[in-house]
Amino acid sequence: MSQAAADTPAKQSLFSVPPALRYPAYRAYWLGTLASVSGFQMFQFGQLWLAYEITGSPLFLGFVGLANAIPAIALNLFGGVFADLFDKRKLIRVTQLITASLIFLLAVMTMLDVVHIYNLLIIAFFAGAVNAFDQPARQALYPHLIDRKVMMSAVAMNSAIWQGTRIVAPAAAGAVIAFLGTSISFFIAGAGFVIMALVISALQIPHIERGGSGHAGKDMLEGVNFIAKNSIFSFLIGMTFFNSFFGLAYIFMMPIFAVDILRVGAEGQGILMGVSGVGALVTTLFLGSLGNIRQKGLMLIGGAIAFGTALTIFALSAEFHGSFILALVIIFFVGVFNSVYMVSVMSSLQIMVPDRMRGRVMGFYGMTWSIMPLGGFQAGIIAEHLGAPFAVAFGGLAVIAFAVGPAMLNGKARNIGTTLQAFERAATQPEPQPQPASGDD
Repeated sequence: MSQAAADTPAKQSLFSVPPALRYPAYRAYWLGTLASVSGFQMFQFGQLWLAYEITGSPLFLGFVGLANAIPAIALNLFGGVFADLFDKRKLIRVTQLITASLIFLLAVMTMLDVVHIYNLLIIAFFAGAVNAFDQPARQALYPHLIDRKVMMSAVAMNSAIWQGTRIVAPAAAGAVIAFLGTSISFFIAGAGFVIMALVISALQIPHIERGGSGHAGKDMLEGVNFIAKNSIFSFLIGMTFFNSFFGLAYIFMMPIFAVDILRVGAEGQGILMGVSGVGALVTTLFLGSLGNIRQKGLMLIGGAIAFGTALTIFALSAEFHGSFILALVIIFFVGVFNSVYMVSVMSSLQIMVPDRMRGRVMGFYGMTWSIMPLGGFQAGIIAEHLGAPFAVAFGGLAVIAFAVGPAMLNGKARNIGTTLQAFERAATQPEPQPQPASGDD
């Protein structure tokens, strides 16, 4: 047993160092990821700001999101194949440096005042394409930096980065743009990716079994067959799909709730989204402070039902009651329950997936997140005909239906908690030793 593992106490509190962060290699990875994701959030904010500054058209804001999402959806499966086939550390380093180069190019073009909207769209497209190879490799790497008994802590701490930077980084980007200019915000964003590349380069990663034959089509088909033949994986990835496509579609409907239903304007919309984000972040940090929870099955299925129920109540109470205070209370719990079950989904996947298939499974998982803008599109169609509250309520009910349906019809899904405990007991992966400051390729 490694010293890091030995030092991990049996009992944790919210104010303790999260168990996953007691592993030096994972701690370095987490700090690098914090820099990289902060850079990504600033880059995304700056892209949208620049697109509107150039065109003055809301339509092009959608085009920027579309240019980023299309290659991510199309290439995520290839990214998963690459993550299984190649050295994950080197792959992450390359993708981080390519993304940094794209952002620095945009920064220089903005500084020289030669950027055009089509340049912006092209860079967004290539950044999305590179991200499709980066994310599966990252998701496949970090489980090898910890012991599986603290997997939920590691998953939660990764999620906390995204939730926390989604609140802080856009505000920081806005301040930098206001006082120093858009190009400087891009330079800072690009630096975050460089930091991650340097951190990854300095890590010595334990030997990781590689999967795949080197034939992309054959390896991708193997990944599809693996998920299709293992109903537990199909169930978990399906839950992620329903969360992204139906559950989180409420985010795209929030301007309608803020302006037309609750009548609190843009400021009120910001407060609503902030309260939801705080609920998600606090819950994720709490889960990250825990070493393990035995009742993961209850967290997973119960959390999904609670999230869908809270979302449905939010939509209907806003429509029929119209209280802003009540909406704030309910949407706080929307964020809480969404974090509970999505952390459970991800930690369950990471515990059960074989190392040789990890990249491809994470590629599928990442693809379900990339379709979130399409979820906003379907909600918009429903809202156009039946109203935004019905569209959001429908999304919540769809999440509930998918959580309950397979649990009733599929014994493996119903007993997923028992299955996870068996995997945790059977885990024989040796724990990583504390890492030196630097290492050779």
